Amino acid sequence: MSTYAIGDIHGGFKALIQVLNKLEVKDEDTLIFMGDYVDGWSESAQTVTFLIDLSEKINCIFIKGNHDVWCEDWLKSDYVNPTWYIHGGRETMESYAAFSKEEKLAHHTFFNVMPWYHIDDENRLFIHAGFTSMHGVSKEVMESSFSTDRTLWEMVLALDESLAKDSEKYPNRLKHYKEIFIGHTPTINFNSFEPMHAANVWNVDTGAAFYGRLTAMNVDTKAYVQSDVVKDLYPNERGRNRS
Repeated sequence: MSTYAIGDIHGGFKALIQVLNKLEVKDEDTLIFMGDYVDGWSESAQTVTFLIDLSEKINCIFIKGNHDVWCEDWLKSDYVNPTWYIHGGRETMESYAAFSKEEKLAHHTFFNVMPWYHIDDENRLFIHAGFTSMHGVSKEVMESSFSTDRTLWEMVLALDESLAKDSEKYPNRLKHYKEIFIGHTPTINFNSFEPMHAANVWNVDTGAAFYGRLTAMNVDTKAYVQSDVVKDLYPNERGRNRS
């Protein structure tokens, strides 16, 4: 029995299929998706349909990301957030062109019931972006932090690696969990096309929305598989790349 953390997909359905084929997932395995299923490549709606079907066969946990919040709002009310539109929303809306009202309602429900985070039996936290409370996610007062915070990742990158965990200077945010798995902030921003590790935090968003790959990591062994470069799977599209 294995558990895998899967990074931000951003409509890259072809990359998702590649990763799942490489994993050779078994019935008893668990897939934890780190959020941002939509916005970027042209198959956002198709990705969501597939994930809904997949969850009927395999144990899946779907964490909610900031792009999922925007898509959820649009599916509910047709409201087009201007920020969402320019950061992949237009492509997502186009992917729903042939979808019925009933199908869109099912997708809205999919997003609506997603948790902000998941804590497993070994006290490992899975969250899309981060949190700001010194006392852990259960004490977070800004719910939006779960899908938008970058300070957690910035903090661990700046942390002195020699600092002991029992030191008074060791960040309280990190002490609550055995490990923390995040997405949201692409590792390609730090010149890494692979998952990154700092302190007890693992970042598995390897830039699938832009010019990176989609990653799935075994949370126990830290072995991982990756798709092809996602932009090469969609050669006639820009995704969220500006050029």
